[in-house]
Amino acid sequence: MGVVEKSLRIAQIAPLFESVPPQLYGGTERVVSYLTEALVRQGHQVTLFASGDSRTTAELVPVCDRAIRLDTRHPDPGALHLLMLEKVFQSASSFDVIHCHLDSGAHLPLARRSRVPVITTLHGRLDVAGLDSLYAEFSDMPLVSISDSQRRPLPHAGWAATIHHGLPTALHRPSFTPGNYLAFLGRVSPEKGLEHAISIAQRANMPLKIAAKVDRADEHYFRTHIEPLLGERGVEFVGEINDANKGSFLGGAAALLFPIKWPEPFGLAMIEAMACGTPVIAFRCGSVPEVVDEGVTGFIVENEDQAVECVERVKQLDRQACRSRFEDRFSDERQAREYVNLFMRYGGARCQLRA
Repeated sequence: MGVVEKSLRIAQIAPLFESVPPQLYGGTERVVSYLTEALVRQGHQVTLFASGDSRTTAELVPVCDRAIRLDTRHPDPGALHLLMLEKVFQSASSFDVIHCHLDSGAHLPLARRSRVPVITTLHGRLDVAGLDSLYAEFSDMPLVSISDSQRRPLPHAGWAATIHHGLPTALHRPSFTPGNYLAFLGRVSPEKGLEHAISIAQRANMPLKIAAKVDRADEHYFRTHIEPLLGERGVEFVGEINDANKGSFLGGAAALLFPIKWPEPFGLAMIEAMACGTPVIAFRCGSVPEVVDEGVTGFIVENEDQAVECVERVKQLDRQACRSRFEDRFSDERQAREYVNLFMRYGGARCQLRA
């Protein structure tokens, strides 16, 4: 008997720190939104467990009124995530597959005991003490990495696939004329290397526009290391921006500076820039060599000196080719198809039973 073509019933479990999609900054929740909407368009029945201020064409099961980061009541994250997991697994029999995006691993004991397959995508860094023991215990639980480099600290975990992130191709309108400034997009924290971006721009005699959020945990770093530099010539701090503003911000730049100093699991800002036709100058860390196509979508460098040299070179890159490579490699439809193939490996039998 052949495989019966049928839509999957998929539960998507999102972190509650940001809405889906986020109002401002938020990488994981933004990816969950893009994936969820693409799965719905492809004909699957998707239920999204997320904060109540989320917006989706899937069925939304709200766990709290609003995202934790923007809730002035400062609710306990652990309590709300446990409540969400209880809601998910109470209704587990309604799904063919459960897809979890929680890095905490709190769902793993429930997942092991679930009759419904549970697949976990890990979005964060994995070189953290304790994670090796956790994923050694739960090595039977299928995991998805968002880059091959993300896996390196946990080579013996239950890896089922690597699936790179994707964006809707219509989200950003590309600009094929190089801009007159450099851009930095993301989060202000030591590992993101904003001080390097400022130095690179100044040494290259280019203005730098910074669109970034400052977490509470990074306020001291921002005040002591970054804020004193913001009054210098050509450095403009824009603050957090949403998707509606990213197109003009990134599309108007000559390049995105991505001078990271940590094993970045993916780096959504890189493909957001490519979607706008804007190439990337990035330090060789984490996923960067998997995401940036050298000499096409940008340049991979070892240090500030090389980055400064590439500021002039990057203006000569074909921005239409940059956009085309984004469409080929990093669309949300491609991402969704790869997840569906994986879901069918684990939940396809339940589909056939319903046929």
